[in-house]
Amino acid sequence: MKKEPTRREALRFLCLALSVPLSSFAKAFPMSSESILTLPPPPADARVTYGADPNQFGDLRVPKGKGPFPLAMNIHGGFWRAKYDLAHAGHLCSALTAKGIATWNVEYRRVGNPGGGWPGTFDDVRNAYRFLPELGKRYSLDVNKVAVMGHSAGAQLALCLAAHEPSLKKVVSLAGVVDLQQAWELHLSDNAVSEFLGGKPSEVPKHYSDADPMQLAIDHSTTQWLIHGAADDVVPSYLSRNYAQQKKQRGEDVHYLEISTAGHYDLIDPHSQAWTKVEDTVRHLLGS
Repeated sequence: MKKEPTRREALRFLCLALSVPLSSFAKAFPMSSESILTLPPPPADARVTYGADPNQFGDLRVPKGKGPFPLAMNIHGGFWRAKYDLAHAGHLCSALTAKGIATWNVEYRRVGNPGGGWPGTFDDVRNAYRFLPELGKRYSLDVNKVAVMGHSAGAQLALCLAAHEPSLKKVVSLAGVVDLQQAWELHLSDNAVSEFLGGKPSEVPKHYSDADPMQLAIDHSTTQWLIHGAADDVVPSYLSRNYAQQKKQRGEDVHYLEISTAGHYDLIDPHSQAWTKVEDTVRHLLGS
């Protein structure tokens, strides 16, 4: 039987632990990227409304120095539910802004908010995108250099936006719910898809055909990047992999990057090992 440490030995271990710098503990015991959901983000430079509803606003971050700056519009995830807001995405937006990219982190009506769900949620995202010229007038932004990115359910909205707005030429999906039919069949997050679209595919087929990136055609001149972690246990990576394969066969400009060790939240955590690849992709698209 293993001998229990004496009180003196226990005190010695405690003193030793207290003598080690916290940075060493952080390296030895890194925080899970899921903690990004609760950690307060760095403050935005401005909160700007694009509509009259309390959820129709975005947080704008602008780099230091002289513009105009390229712009990344970000659409947060959370399976389209009101439980999740834009706050956690402030971390990735701040990281991109530190690299010279202005960021427009968009809030929108979600399931549980009045008017949320399909099509209200998408209408908000579309209006936030169409508000970019106005943002460009108020701030030093280059609205000719724009990428729209989304995480998880936000990636569905980003790709859907690219299908309905031909002027959008650069879009990035991070761990995206990019096949709504399959996501419904998998009952992801307790049937979040049917909550969002208002029913099953047999009940609201037009909602699925209008909202599902897999079913929608995206202009061949639009560059799509899909990044997914192979260790994602929230949204399976094969949704993005299959999407890329099928869309390439249709002639769309689709690129797929799978990160073997990344989980669902690593892609939006600037402190994760996966983040560099996400950041490099966005910077490459925007020529930053």
